Amino acid sequence: MNGSNGSQEHHVNGEEGVHHVSRPILNNGPKHRPLTLMRRCRGVACVAIILSTAFLLIVYLAPITTFVVRLFSVHYSRKATSILFGIWLSLWPFLFEKINKTKVVFSGENVTPKRRVLLFANHRTEVDWMYLWDLALRKGYLGYIKYILKSSLMKLPIFSWAFHIFEFIPVERKWEIDEAIIQNKLSKFKNPRDPIWLAVFPEGTDYTEKKCIMSQEYASEHGLPKLEHVLLPKTKGFICCLQQLRSSLDAVYDVTIAYKHRLPDFLDNVYGVDPSEVHIHIRTVQLSDIPTSEDEITEWMIERFRQKDKLLSDFLAKGHFPDEGTEGDLSTPKCLANFFTIVGLTGICLYLTLCSSVWFKVYVVASCAYLSFVTYYSILPPQLVGSPEGAKKAV
Repeated sequence: MNGSNGSQEHHVNGEEGVHHVSRPILNNGPKHRPLTLMRRCRGVACVAIILSTAFLLIVYLAPITTFVVRLFSVHYSRKATSILFGIWLSLWPFLFEKINKTKVVFSGENVTPKRRVLLFANHRTEVDWMYLWDLALRKGYLGYIKYILKSSLMKLPIFSWAFHIFEFIPVERKWEIDEAIIQNKLSKFKNPRDPIWLAVFPEGTDYTEKKCIMSQEYASEHGLPKLEHVLLPKTKGFICCLQQLRSSLDAVYDVTIAYKHRLPDFLDNVYGVDPSEVHIHIRTVQLSDIPTSEDEITEWMIERFRQKDKLLSDFLAKGHFPDEGTEGDLSTPKCLANFFTIVGLTGICLYLTLCSSVWFKVYVVASCAYLSFVTYYSILPPQLVGSPEGAKKAV
């Protein structure tokens, strides 16, 4: 799931006349834990529970929160949908931290919870975006996190329904198309009463050795800083997001992610074989410190990624980021209570579908049809009662 879209032309002058391309360093050693039959079965069971609960909760509750409630209030529709999303989404940090025993270490600043946040991070691997859930959960805004994702993901059955009703932003990776899409989506999030945590990955793709070498070659040819552990950022998407939300943002977070001892993929996460540790370094950026012109923002962003590169280099040498211990562990009783709540609700929905009145079966079919329709045409019902804009005055 990739973040910001843009072109390589937005960069600044750096190391001119340097044509040597460094070989990037990857901490991709042996797997931390063996993939035993027990781990495989446990991972499959966990994912089956997560996906089945997602399907039934979306089918039963999404038409209520995204249609019925939305006719009366967009704000409360989003609030109800985000609560639903957050309760279900918290199953993933539970899987990562409590079942798989992956240690998540936070460092940098102990940021206070904010309602409206623009977050940008490096993209080490295909699952970075999943570990941002561990941060959002601790801050109480898990259900409000949103991503910019590839439009091809909107073709996935069921998942596309979730991406749409949670108002993620699908892009084509063609800026002449994507600029209007991002502007249109974010123009609907200017009400300061609506929390939003928008996560952007300015590199535009996950890190690989081949991509890093290509990025370094580009840097050498254009007199830009050569980075070892991150790619040169593409800034157009970030600039567009910042321009749309700047007047209503409460905070901007600069997040750097690293792993021990191996870069994980999705199945590593599911089976719990890797990573052994996830390190998340957070720095708050004052909005007043971010320039306003596009060229200056580009220079500023590349400097931030140069700092990320230094952080990651030090991490590989020392095994940790500076100022560790800014967040505590998740509460096991709360995680278990949430798990049994979700499983209980899913059980009720399953019983109503299979063992109760035929009208519940009709409801399920109608719900699937509604979700398919609004997702295919990329629409959500408008607010018909009252004024959505008028809600802004009630902060």
